[in-house]
Amino acid sequence: MSGNVQLLSDTLAAAKSEERSALIAYLPAGFPTVDGGIAAVKAVFEGGADVVEVGLPHSDPVLDGPVIQTADDIALRGGVRIADVMRTVREAYEATGRPVLVMTYWNPIDRYGVERFTAELAEAGGAGCILPDLPVQESALWREHAEKHGLATVFVVAPSSKDARLADITAAGSGFVYAASLMGVTGTRESVGAQAQDLVRRTKATTDLPVCVGLGVSNAVQAREVAGFADGVIVGSAFVKRMLDAPDEAAGLDAVRALAADLAEGVRGTE
Repeated sequence: MSGNVQLLSDTLAAAKSEERSALIAYLPAGFPTVDGGIAAVKAVFEGGADVVEVGLPHSDPVLDGPVIQTADDIALRGGVRIADVMRTVREAYEATGRPVLVMTYWNPIDRYGVERFTAELAEAGGAGCILPDLPVQESALWREHAEKHGLATVFVVAPSSKDARLADITAAGSGFVYAASLMGVTGTRESVGAQAQDLVRRTKATTDLPVCVGLGVSNAVQAREVAGFADGVIVGSAFVKRMLDAPDEAAGLDAVRALAADLAEGVRGTE
């Protein structure tokens, strides 16, 4: 079985044809448990997410704020393994037929083995990988195996990225470009703002790939704002916080499903 990069591209194209942004949700694998994490991914799809990023929990998630760090700690204490991440991708994809990516730092893949990781992710039905800390100039081995297995390679661009650097990054990527809306770590923000809009404009000047914005979006108003200039709206910490704040797992699933529905209306320009 090859990966689902085409499914990802088709999903983003379908949202564009509806004159809206795609809603991309992030949830870490193994949180609150492996089974609970799988149920959460299914719940956000049920609520209206177009794509889900499954996080591979890391002990030192340098780009993630305290909410996601807390969830990663819970998952790691629960003994989550890469096999559990693959199972999360597989069960979510098989249940929904929607694109599921993995978001991970490079070190776990490097230790696991690039060929093994890409082969297993493709076999699970994964659409690709978001690699926030893999420098493009060091990515040739990864991209070779990802392409062989039909997986997207999504790189992250930031407001600090110069135009020439943006062109290098977007030329090497596939699926979409992840535009980090501001400098700093993930987390909800009061405003996502002009910096993100300028980054999307500069990134789009270098590529035909969809440009999706993450870091800071937490409600329908912000989702609608970002949907005005981005091809996709990425939401992570707000979903994780709903799960953390819930009194039990069932309530958490209801909360993330409801948030996905709210955000799905936001990206459609309605509330």
